[in-house]
Amino acid sequence: MQQHSVLLTVSGRDRPGVISALFSALAAYDVEVLDVEQVVIRGRLVLGVMLALRGDPAPLRKSVQHAATVLGMDIEMTFGDDAEEALAGRRERHHVIVIGRPLRAGAVGELARRLAEVDANIDTIRKLSHYPVTSLELMVSGAQSAALRLALATAAKETATDIAVERAGLHRRSKRLVVLDVDSTLVQGEVIEMLAARAGCADRVSEITAAAMHGELDFTESLRARVALLAGLPASVCDDVRAQLQLTPGARTLVRTLKRMGYRCGVVSGGFTQVIDPLAAELGLDFATANTLEIRDGTLTGRLVGEIVDRAGKARALVRFAEEAGVPLSQTVAVGDGANDIDMLTAAGLGIAFNAKPALARVADTELRQPYLDAILFVLGVSRDEIEEAESGDVAAASA
Repeated sequence: MQQHSVLLTVSGRDRPGVISALFSALAAYDVEVLDVEQVVIRGRLVLGVMLALRGDPAPLRKSVQHAATVLGMDIEMTFGDDAEEALAGRRERHHVIVIGRPLRAGAVGELARRLAEVDANIDTIRKLSHYPVTSLELMVSGAQSAALRLALATAAKETATDIAVERAGLHRRSKRLVVLDVDSTLVQGEVIEMLAARAGCADRVSEITAAAMHGELDFTESLRARVALLAGLPASVCDDVRAQLQLTPGARTLVRTLKRMGYRCGVVSGGFTQVIDPLAAELGLDFATANTLEIRDGTLTGRLVGEIVDRAGKARALVRFAEEAGVPLSQTVAVGDGANDIDMLTAAGLGIAFNAKPALARVADTELRQPYLDAILFVLGVSRDEIEEAESGDVAAASA
């Protein structure tokens, strides 16, 4: 018996019973369901069903069209090669997240134009957030990853938006560990510069820090040079600096939401344990690694003790955290801003450059230039509604 490929596209006002009526009509025929996708926008339903039909397609067409008429829906049926091409085009799919503050119509139009240029079809669009940024998630099919990323990187620069691309599939939903840099990522500013201000050498330390973050100086060498300038400071300045740290907007929301979702969270820093460890404990982080300032008789000696957490050390810490959490590297996310984060981001399953220096942005999987750290949740496909639902659930549970 001859087999036919059939693609049904149903659209119209959404209401209960549409799926039941359609599939009841299909049940009378020898059909296999190959794929189904549905989206509802402002009460309007669009449903696509891919079928393999054995037998004459004419009775099926008549039956399905009758069901659609009764439902008051529009239906389009595609047979043969055209239907096969529609299914084949969906096999390579990507999530595309576009973020703007604000998100202009022209930016969305340019994104769509760039997608069309690489033969990518937009299958679905959903809103992820409207504040503090506006973000949309597009499910895109039919384009190769390399061409898609190149086209959208150009679109992001031209439209002043952030555009993230990730291949669809189980691996996207299987992320289980997020590791963050601290200075200028989890917190605003650089801890060592805050310490240097108390030693009267802020300008010199700032110059060395900038050169290291841009990849112009070896990080370990630059760190030792900066720490040497702190010699003689009382150890109590670490507590003073910790008390004055300002978290990046959205940091608490990010960590709290990730923990609710079952993620393990950690920080790895070229900063100092005397400042980082209390912060990690306050946020309830699972892992923390940083450098340790040598203290003698209550005074900073200008030296470090133990292993140096440099560029390679950050990557080693990510691997160690993943092993301790029982998570493969493919299921990790690393977030940073400077050249010393390069190895960590390239080792992770997803590397996100957050308001980063060019050296890091060039190698990251995704670049975010928004000032809000919780925008990372949107890259992971978590919507603002889901964040708020979790927040309200916790409040209700606490008050019960």
